[in-house]
Amino acid sequence: MTADKIKIQILPSLLAADMGNLLNGALTAEMAGGDSLHVDIMDGHFVPNISMGPAVVASLKHNIKIPLCVHLMLTNPGKYIGRFIESGSNPLFIHIESNGDVLSILSEIHKHNVVAGITINPDTDAKTIFPFLEVVDQVLCMSVHPGYGGQAFIYEVLPKIRIIRNEANRIGKRNLTIMVDGGIDFETTALCAKEGANAFVAGTFLYKAENMSFAIAKMRQIAEKMFVS
Repeated sequence: MTADKIKIQILPSLLAADMGNLLNGALTAEMAGGDSLHVDIMDGHFVPNISMGPAVVASLKHNIKIPLCVHLMLTNPGKYIGRFIESGSNPLFIHIESNGDVLSILSEIHKHNVVAGITINPDTDAKTIFPFLEVVDQVLCMSVHPGYGGQAFIYEVLPKIRIIRNEANRIGKRNLTIMVDGGIDFETTALCAKEGANAFVAGTFLYKAENMSFAIAKMRQIAEKMFVS
């Protein structure tokens, strides 16, 4: 399968923007050609950091047109998904490592016609999400330990991407979106695309780029060239 059969997506991560002017950061991502804006929600418990909440998501929703891809790094995501759905989150990701009934939470997300995603940490075995591949719309592979931006890419994650892509293909979900987040730049975009990833979250790299539009376009070009299903 080539890239024209599956959509390549580039998602600037708002965590790397100026926290004192999030709207400007969001608009910059939109105008630069980002497919979605990636929004990391941290509770200070599941990960050692606190970021934003549903009110921020709602404010962004009223001011930008691209989708808000919301990544819940929460110990108990089931308690909060209603609020994040109401605020305009879509897609909405939960962690396989978090508490709660994963299938029930994913079902609740789908009930509201929201794209449901499952996230897996670098140290978690890829096979733990196999039981959920039939029901999820997207998979997010963390290529750093979640909680902070600007970390170095963990190269040991690359085989995990291929394992998940192969399993998705085996069960007939050849168009499953597999997203990668953490340490993404031109080099790691190429490596991840070669292993079957088609969506790329980049924070520090894009927000520090001299020209975000150019950086996004080049990342997309690299991913389209290197993608292997």
